[in-house]
Amino acid sequence: MTIKPLADNVVIKSVKAEETTKSGIVLTSTAKEKPQIAEVIAVGPGGLVDGKEVRMDVKVGDKVIAAKYSGTEVKLDDEEYTILHIGDILGIVE
Repeated sequence: MTIKPLADNVVIKSVKAEETTKSGIVLTSTAKEKPQIAEVIAVGPGGLVDGKEVRMDVKVGDKVIAAKYSGTEVKLDDEEYTILHIGDILGIVE
């Protein structure tokens, strides 16, 4: 199964967070925050949304930084994804 986002929505998948800090401290699962860097899996068509023209500035495969507590988390085929609006993407990691 795949997810096809509508309107100005984007599907992202979190990039696995580092398990240790730069100084070598191993982080437990309770100490880790939700990663903000994710990979774009699917992009909606954009266009006219709520009377405003929305341009989709990301493409599949881009690494992006998303707002910390944005989007809706979904689980599909044992994979976790987040569906969010293009406005919740803060930048592209190059």
